[in-house]
Amino acid sequence: MIRDKLLARLAEMGDAPDHQRLAAEVLGIRGAPPELARRLVAQALVLEDRREIWRRAGDRICRDAPASPGVYVLTDADGRALYVGKAINLRRRLRAHFAERRWRALKPELSRAADAEWREVGSELEALLREGALIQERQPPVNVQIGAPDLSTRAVPAALLRDVLVLMPSVEPDSVELVGAAADGRWMIQRTRRNGADLAVHSTRIMRFFRSALAAPRTAALSPIVFSWLAHRGGHATRVDPSDVRDARELRARLAALLRDDTLFHERVEQRRAW
Repeated sequence: MIRDKLLARLAEMGDAPDHQRLAAEVLGIRGAPPELARRLVAQALVLEDRREIWRRAGDRICRDAPASPGVYVLTDADGRALYVGKAINLRRRLRAHFAERRWRALKPELSRAADAEWREVGSELEALLREGALIQERQPPVNVQIGAPDLSTRAVPAALLRDVLVLMPSVEPDSVELVGAAADGRWMIQRTRRNGADLAVHSTRIMRFFRSALAAPRTAALSPIVFSWLAHRGGHATRVDPSDVRDARELRARLAALLRDDTLFHERVEQRRAW
């Protein structure tokens, strides 16, 4: 490593190091004036110290990360979010972030990465929504897009721009994620068990979300993500039109019938692998 070479040569030179020679032999910078050469050597030592800290943080983060789909947040030593992303395999994606070859082209903010948070998910759609919500909540400086998604930039047929409830796989095998998207931009995710034990409460909560915007939780306007996904990769996703059910009781019956179908997510398995 450059740092080790510089320290070894400095030790050899004693109390009067030749910084111009160090800059030329170790850093590959020839002809630098004495003061500039001294600053270059000092900066190189600091940078290499930072690189070692970054490398050790990466080793620890990647060792602990699960090899499963999810969303993640890279944070600095004070817990401030630097970057939010999603991955099919969290461990593999985080290893890519901390690969040795990435260091020289690394954005300055990411060199301060000291830890990571993650959440495992059961589907691509959930990952997209969780990622969007975290970006708006944490405002990470490295993410380019930090505002709400704009439908004007997405090719979504007008027929899809309506309230919808989408059934998606959950990270818990015995459960399903019920993703609600409202035409006014609101969204929600409700995890419910496939055996129907929670459906009475959850159906009421979902109908309240769609029928009363005031009663619904205040969330970022991320429903364009759902509509865009349905228009493309999620074209075969199982969904329910909330305007096509009279009340929570009818919604409960509709969902119970769907959840009893063992092939509910047959098409989505391949889609989940693809992303």
